[in-house]
Parts: sequence; structure tokens; C-alpha cells
Amino acid sequence: MSSYEYELDDIELSAVPVGRDLLLLITGGVRHIGAASTAYPDGDTVIATTSAVPHHKEHTISEAIALRAASALNRTVTVVMGIHYDDLSKEGILKVVETVNGKVDQYLAQQF
Repeated sequence: MSSYEYELDDIELSAVPVGRDLLLLITGGVRHIGAASTAYPDGDTVIATTSAVPHHKEHTISEAIALRAASALNRTVTVVMGIHYDDLSKEGILKVVETVNGKVDQYLAQQF
């Protein structure tokens, strides 16, 4: 992948209604598809499945986001995520995760 430096405002969340369902696309830096997680209500619980591209790490947060959104919205939600920045420190990774979660929180809050 190409080189890209981390910028807080670079991470984007796009929401696309798909009938009753919802697609959340979360990207930043060198945009790509690193993981896709789908969560859906099933009775009193929410179930998720995740597919990850080898050597990518987005699945470590995409499934939790899909579960949270499907539970909050009571609908099927697929999260497709691809964020890449070169040479991120552990602190940088934590900032990316914090930024993504903040954007998801903001989106969910706007739905009610």
C-alpha cells in the first residue's frame, strides 16, 4: 500500500440504507477493504459474522461495531472497514480506534 500519514479528520463513516438494512463504510488513510462484519437481531440476541482479508486488522473492531449498531438500531448492519496508515505506534492505533468509535457513537446518537 502507499504511504499515508495519520490525520484525525481523515477517517470517514458513510451510512448507506439498503432496504431495511444498513451498510456502514468506515475508511481512512489508504482506503481499502480489510474486513466486513454483519450483525443481525435473532430473538433476544444479536449475532455477528466477520470476514477478514489476511494480514489486515480491521476485524478486531468491525465486529464489535456491527454488534453495537445492530443492537441499537434493531436491524441488520454490515460494517465494511479499511483503514491504513504506515508505521502507526500503539498510541496511534488507539487514537484510530477511539476516532472510529467516536464517529460510530455520533452516528448512532443522530438516529434517535
